[in-house]
Amino acid sequence: MTTFVLIPGAGGAAWYWHRVLPLLKQAGHEALAVDLPGDDAHAGLHAYADLVVASIGKRNDVTLVAQSMGAFTAALVCTRARTPIRMLAFVNAMIPLPGETAGEWWDHTGWLEARKAAAKRSGYSVEFDLATYFLHDVPKDVAKEGAAHERQESEIAFSEPANFQAWPDVPIHVVVGKDDRFFPRDFQARVAHQRLGKTIDEIPGGHLVALSHPRELAELLLAYVAQ
Repeated sequence: MTTFVLIPGAGGAAWYWHRVLPLLKQAGHEALAVDLPGDDAHAGLHAYADLVVASIGKRNDVTLVAQSMGAFTAALVCTRARTPIRMLAFVNAMIPLPGETAGEWWDHTGWLEARKAAAKRSGYSVEFDLATYFLHDVPKDVAKEGAAHERQESEIAFSEPANFQAWPDVPIHVVVGKDDRFFPRDFQARVAHQRLGKTIDEIPGGHLVALSHPRELAELLLAYVAQ
């Protein structure tokens, strides 16, 4: 049995993982989704990492799963956890370089140009809106429920650098929702190759894949552990 520790993206709502958690538990594993104070103007990446490390405690078989901006928190968790992390899985993630801030990541990766180019190729709006870029494949009832859990991410989290030297020498997987409009598939593949030397694993779904395709995501995470 492993413990899946699930880190949400911007806003920090553990609710984001609520459709994946029971699937991991049904397979016989422990699963924890950490709620982060994304709307707290005084709590940034270091505070987030402290909360995740506290959730891990003394567990010694941990698979860390980070969604989107959660990858920045994961970087710090790897350096602070009391016992080594067993495995890392990034999901539609902002994979950082050592010392990078989340605010710098956008320009460093060429994200805006990649997003707009993908929109033009596929025929949806270049101008960002939640319905087009985040909710296009999320079931309507789930999206409606999620409105109560939305939080704005505070600026401090975008300005604190990811103070880590290197990713740990453990299996690292990069999961991409092939229908992600916010971080297009080809963009994610390039970033994973450049920053980690990794190829991607694709599943159906957009940026909020844990809400739109929880079973496919859970099955892939379970397959990683089974390996």
